[in-house]
Parts: sequence; C-alpha cells; structure tokens
Amino acid sequence: MEHSAPNNASRNKIQDPQASVPATVVEKKEGNAPVAKPERDIPWLDLGNVKTPGNALPQYFTNSTSSAERAAMRFGVRGNALLTGGAGTLALESARALLEHGLSGLGLLDLPAAFEKPGVSDAIESLRRDFPSAAIVCAGIDVTDAEGVERVVGEMRSQLGPLNILCCFAGMVYSVNAENMPADDWRRVIDVNTTGTFLVAQAVGKQMIADSLGGRILFIASISGHSVNYPQPQVAYNVSKAAVLHMRNSLAAEWSRFGIRVNSISPGYMDTILNEGDSLAPFRESWTNRNPMGRMGDPREMTGPVVFLCSEVAGSYVNGADLVVDGGGLVF
Repeated sequence: MEHSAPNNASRNKIQDPQASVPATVVEKKEGNAPVAKPERDIPWLDLGNVKTPGNALPQYFTNSTSSAERAAMRFGVRGNALLTGGAGTLALESARALLEHGLSGLGLLDLPAAFEKPGVSDAIESLRRDFPSAAIVCAGIDVTDAEGVERVVGEMRSQLGPLNILCCFAGMVYSVNAENMPADDWRRVIDVNTTGTFLVAQAVGKQMIADSLGGRILFIASISGHSVNYPQPQVAYNVSKAAVLHMRNSLAAEWSRFGIRVNSISPGYMDTILNEGDSLAPFRESWTNRNPMGRMGDPREMTGPVVFLCSEVAGSYVNGADLVVDGGGLVF
C-alpha cells in the first residue's frame, strides 16, 4: 500500500497543531493498475521552535555565581514529578535523588498491593521525614487501565499542580521458552510494559500540553531492548522494551513542539530484590561473568542518569536519547 504525502498547498494551510492533512490512498491491484481509494486525514507532524517553553536555551550562570551555585543549578530539578512503579526499589531511590536536587512535589504511582510490601511504607515515610517541604503523595494505579490512568493523573495534577516530570518505572518480566509461551501471557507483558508506558505518557503529556510549560518524560527501557538476554529466554519482555525505545523516539519528535523532552534509560542487571534468591544464583553468576565490570549494578547507580535527564539545565538539549547504564554489558 502506498499513500501520497501532503502537497505544499495543504501543508501551508496547517495553522492548528491538531489540524489534519488529506492524503489519497492508492492500492495496487492486479496488473499493477493503481486504484484510488477514499481520502483519509493524516495529521502533519510539526516540530518545535525556540519560543516554546522547554525548548529555549535555559538561563545560564552570571559572573557572580559561585562554583557551588553553578553545580547546584546545573543539575537542579524543579517542579513536580510522577513516578510509576513508585513502590519499587529503582523508583524509590530515584525519587530520593530527585528530591535531593530540588523536586518540590512527588507522586508515587503503583498497584495498591505494591504499597503493602515490606519496607515500602517505611521508605516513603523516610522521604516525607527527610524532605518536609515537599508534597509527597501516593496513588494506586493499573497502568493498563486507560480510564483509570486518566483519572489518577488528573487527581495528581489537582493535588500537586503542574506536572513537570514523568518517570515510567512500571514494568514486568516473564521468562519462558518462546514455544511454550501462552498468548495471554505475551499480551500481558506487552500490555504492561509498552501499552502501559504509553497510556501514562499520553495522560501526563496532555496535562503538560494544557499547562504550556514544557516537561521531561523519562522511560525506563532495558538492555533487553537492544540485545537478546542470556541465559534466560524472555522474548515478550525483549520485544516490549524494544518498542519502548522507539516510542521514545516517536514522542520526542511529536512533542518537541510543546517543549516536552522524551528520553530513556536502559538499565543492565540491577541488584534488586527481583534478582535475589537461590534459584537465580546461576543466572547472577552468568550475568556478572559476562559483564566487563564483573558485577551487577546497584539501584543507586541509576539515580545520576535520572537526575541528569530530568534536570532543566544539564539535560536541556538531550531529547530522544537513550542512556545505557549496564557496566558495559552491551559492548559484547
């Protein structure tokens, strides 16, 4: 199937960002004779400009700014952030780092049961105690429920104010040989990791667009989106994370006109509770033996990249990028 691109006359008529451009769809039939189909409307992808909040060069330092002030400003984080998978280790460590660098409002979103896991409540209370001036709220969410996502994001906007940052940590992994994988399990992994990431990004993106302040969106992808894992088989997870990487590219292109930067981090094997247990001992040995640094990553080693990509100054010209945090595992 082929379709024609909008001509210059049609392109010049586009004033409204939501306007669409007609395109004639042509299908090749028997004998290569083209047959015109009814026209369909295709939106035109407009790029951003320097006048858009979030796209402009950030305010830089003056001659009177001290070195300490420059350092604080360079990696400063402002505004309010939502973190999905907010009860998990990676999200909680990143939340603390964002608060340390100036975040004023934090929304932790996760499945209700996740907040009931041992240690989670204490970790959240620790954040509230250590950052008393920050608004820290929690909400149950199923990222695969489109209506529920819209509702919860709207509630977060009402409680915190404009949403400036979104970090999508929510995800699931499923390891099984491909020939034995039930279709429902495949769909579930894709639904949580890929569709869920999109639904939250879409809901928060709408809020960012309405507020006209720009924003930063950060997807947690994986080295699994770049390379096949070894020794565990996990085709659905790998595919779901590869899709997240290209989703990042697409949204970075589409939402630049609103001053929204979209980036991702691809972690390698992290030493979290999900990778503990006697049954995983041989896998942990394999992962560390195949890593140039000879070890797994610590969740705290994710926080620097998170702060960088969520900062207003240090990451101001980083858009559509993926930062691999894997100790060099992907070099092989």
